Amino acid sequence: MTSHSGTAGTVDPSGDHAGAGEAPAEQRRKAVVSSFLGNFVEWFDYGAYSYLAVTIAAAFFPGDTENSLFMTFALFAVSFLIRPFGAFFWGHWGDKFGRTKTLAWSILLMTGATFLIGCLPGASTIGMAAPILLLVFRLIQGFSAAGEYAGASALLSEFAPRGKRGRFAAIVPASTASGLLLGSLSATLLYGLLDESSMESWGWRLPFLVAGPLGLVGLYIRRKIDDTPAFQAHTTRQMAIVERGQKPPSPTLQLVTKNLPELIQGFGIVLLNAVGFYVVLTFMPTYLSENLGYDATASQLATTISLVTYISFIFLTGRIADRIGRRSTLILASATFLVLSVPAFLVMGTGHYWLAVLVLVVMGAFLSLNDGALPSAVSELYPTAVRFSGFALVFNIGNALFGGPMSALNTWLISATGNTLWPAYILMAAALLALIAVLWSKDRSRTEIDDVAPTAGDAEGRPGPAEESAPSGR
Repeated sequence: MTSHSGTAGTVDPSGDHAGAGEAPAEQRRKAVVSSFLGNFVEWFDYGAYSYLAVTIAAAFFPGDTENSLFMTFALFAVSFLIRPFGAFFWGHWGDKFGRTKTLAWSILLMTGATFLIGCLPGASTIGMAAPILLLVFRLIQGFSAAGEYAGASALLSEFAPRGKRGRFAAIVPASTASGLLLGSLSATLLYGLLDESSMESWGWRLPFLVAGPLGLVGLYIRRKIDDTPAFQAHTTRQMAIVERGQKPPSPTLQLVTKNLPELIQGFGIVLLNAVGFYVVLTFMPTYLSENLGYDATASQLATTISLVTYISFIFLTGRIADRIGRRSTLILASATFLVLSVPAFLVMGTGHYWLAVLVLVVMGAFLSLNDGALPSAVSELYPTAVRFSGFALVFNIGNALFGGPMSALNTWLISATGNTLWPAYILMAAALLALIAVLWSKDRSRTEIDDVAPTAGDAEGRPGPAEESAPSGR
């Protein structure tokens, strides 16, 4: 396959297109570590905030317990509502000024806000200023976190060596689940070791304060990383456009005008991740204890085991996506949820605890099949010029609309109808829409990341992409 004109690609002796070239192994290692840390801290905070909600409510919203908890979870929801705005901002910056610079700023804002929450005096000390400041910091967290998952996925997909994009990008969902798991374990440990008074005065702060040093480590590493070869080649092409007296198009404008089909496909593809992650990995403790009558501690343990399974399988599914292709892997995941969701929830409702645990383990494994392939698949939908923007928009809007509200929606539907199978129905609907989107999309697993240009010709004046069947040397 010959090189595209105007790109930084070269032709190797075998005739394969070398794309923008591969990054040094040391740069890839730093990208992996910093990406893992950024998403880990984000979801460690989300997990800790959720599992410590009762104590946080007492510290910032003293008074009626039910109202305090509602206000605490309302602030949790607000951090999701702000994420689409963050997606526009970070996506634009990431495509215009570079992945590593953008991610350095996002991790600084996110971990800084998390650390300051840990330092924040409660309502008994500063009154109404306490919940107001908590709201401000949660908004900053949500805004900055909007760039983390998408940016890290784009970064690792572009840094990945030949034939390993799936397993490299799978580090991103593994880091999110690891953060959620440690947040849960930390809350359990704190409640087990400290009395109520200690928890309300300083115990709940510890998980938030940990974000400070972790964020500094992540920031230090990110400042040592060069930008990806694909983005550097893109920058060279942009400079050539400027030298010709032309103005490069806005990433967001190019995304909407030239990649609208891929934008719609991306929304559909992320649906199963958005719904599945929150149903299987966060709503289950409440569902098992409140709706199916299992012990609360045992319900939390079951979800923890499911999380461990999910993390363990993520790296395997990333390899599977490299072997059989992203499209085939996502189709298999969607089909599995379509067929097995209702039977799985029926088994959980039998009252046999270890059967329920086994079902959650299996569901965690099948969810990892989807989520392990998703970061590389969505990254491959968009050309380098709009990859960060495209991923950020579909992922954050999808999670804001269909992920964050899942616990509340399922709780309301079960309460209103008395039917405990609603989570299964919602999972099936998400899987069906995701399956349609995947079938509509093309599999670009074998395409060089710098060649992904789904339109007939992109704004940089390059020809269209190499076809899927073209040899790639992988």
